Order: sequence, then C-alpha cells, then structure tokens
Amino acid sequence: MTAPTDARTDDPRAALQALRTEIGKAVVGQDAAVTGLVVALLCRGHVLLEGVPGVAKTLLVRTLATALDLGTKRVQFTPDLMPSDVTGSLVYDARTAEFSFQPGPVFTHLLLADEINRTPPKTQASLLEAMEERQVTVEGTPRPLPDPFMVAATQNPLEYEGTYPLPEAQLDRFLLKLVLPLPGRDQEIDVLSRHAAGFDPRDLAAVGVRAVAGAGDLAAARADVARVTVAPEIAAYVVDVCRATRESPSLSLGASPRGATALLSTARAWAWLSGRAYVTPDDVKALALPTLRHRVRLRPEAEMEGVTADGVMTGLLARVPVPR
Repeated sequence: MTAPTDARTDDPRAALQALRTEIGKAVVGQDAAVTGLVVALLCRGHVLLEGVPGVAKTLLVRTLATALDLGTKRVQFTPDLMPSDVTGSLVYDARTAEFSFQPGPVFTHLLLADEINRTPPKTQASLLEAMEERQVTVEGTPRPLPDPFMVAATQNPLEYEGTYPLPEAQLDRFLLKLVLPLPGRDQEIDVLSRHAAGFDPRDLAAVGVRAVAGAGDLAAARADVARVTVAPEIAAYVVDVCRATRESPSLSLGASPRGATALLSTARAWAWLSGRAYVTPDDVKALALPTLRHRVRLRPEAEMEGVTADGVMTGLLARVPVPR
C-alpha cells in the first residue's frame, strides 16, 4: 500500500480543484461525480456510485486514488463473498502455535467496493462498523483504520439481475449517492477517440495521471471547511428541507436528523470549494439531491405512477421558502 504524502501545498483548495483536471485525463465527463467524491473526502464521508455497467464508475475511483496519492484496494463483491474477506480474520501460525490477525482489504485509505449490491446483506453489513466507527472489530478486538479512510461503493441499478437492495442502515452510512448518467453523444465520441488512440484504462500512468494532492492537502482543506460559517437562517432552511421530505405524501420515509446534519456538512464543503467562507441557500440546493436521495423512500403507489425520489426532492426544493 502506498503511504500518503505528508507534504501540502500553500493552497489546498487549488490542489483539490486540480483533481478535476487529472481525473479528466482518464474519465470523460462525470464532473458532478468527481465533485461529489471531493466533497465526501472533505466531509470524511463515503460515496455510493450508481450507474449502468460501462459508465466508468470503477475507473473514476481508481483515477481519484492515483491523483490523491492515497493507498487504495478493490473488493469485487460477489454472492459468495464472506465478511472476513473484507475485514480480515485470525490465522493460525503453526510455527508459533498462535493466532495472528491478517488484515483484510478494508485496511486502506480508499476502499473501492465494486458492485456492492451483488453480495448478500450479511456481507454488506461487514462495512457498517468500518464506515461509522473507522475501525474493525474481530474476535472482540477493535482495530483502527487508516486516516483518511473512505469507502467508494459502486452498484448497478436495482432492476438489474443478481442485485440485492442495500438495507436502510447501510444506505444511511453513505454521505452521498451519486448517479452516473450515460455520456452525451459528443462525450461518447471522445471516449471512442481516446481508445482508438491507444488509451488503456488499466494503465493510468500512460495517460499522464499523477498525484496532485496528498493527505496533507486534505487535512488542511478539512480544517478550512470547518471554519466555514453557517448563519442561523441557513441552518433553519436545511431543517425545513428535511422536514418537508417527512411530510411529503409521495414518501413513506423522509430524511432523518442525520440526513440534515449530512446536508449541512456537504453544503459547507461545496461553499469552500466555491471560494466562500459562508454557506448560501444555493449551496444547500446544489447538494440536496445527492445527500438525501438515498435517505428517502417512495410509497409503492408513487413508484407505480413513475414518481422518482429526485423528482420529489426537486419539487420540495421549489416549494420550501428560501431565506433572504
């Protein structure tokens, strides 16, 4: 595992903004997903990436890890994957006649949980403690994870064969759910042109992707984000948005107070990335969908009518009074 660099630049915001340029060397489009991943890192959160196969979900996370100079490991979630395959286990050493702990792939800075919804809930749950407590307990002994630590999980849409729905408790551990759309026509032409020119997604060094930020930049950026101010009326606006989801007739489950806290955190990070030391209502609106879409549940009758969580959220944001 590559140790993160301790060096930091004088401008952590510029270093993190440079990630977009580096990721763009390998991934076409998906700017919103790139921004979401950076926001999650700033908030010490985790990200769920959803999209059909072939929209560069895995490549995006691999490129981010390279551009951040962080250690990364990948777990392919399959129906026969066991919890110990993720967290690690005790292994008997015949030479010493003792058991020693063999760390699993979760002991890294950036864990790519690929196709997380293709494994049963029991194995999905193996990540709960790691994502919430930043530690793994095996045989009663807690073992801390590295810092920084982020889970970037990918999943195919639930209507695809061989998928398991993520439990609400698991979904709630993800700070953001980012939906990766199919590329537009011009972007898809760009993808094909790159491949025709010899682009190999397995060889990021060949396309010039390099580390432009490290753990030092990330730590400094998090300290800056913590100083972003939130006016009382903005905090009240966040609460009103979340309470509106609980009162919507189209939703059987609205955003919890944890969801309100998450929205406030992501709005602060977005404000800082935008060069401001205070949060505006537009910051809250910009992060409301990715922060809350997986924390609400549609009523069955609304689903049958073709209503979507994003559609409900967009309507609520248009109706909730905005502070002046």
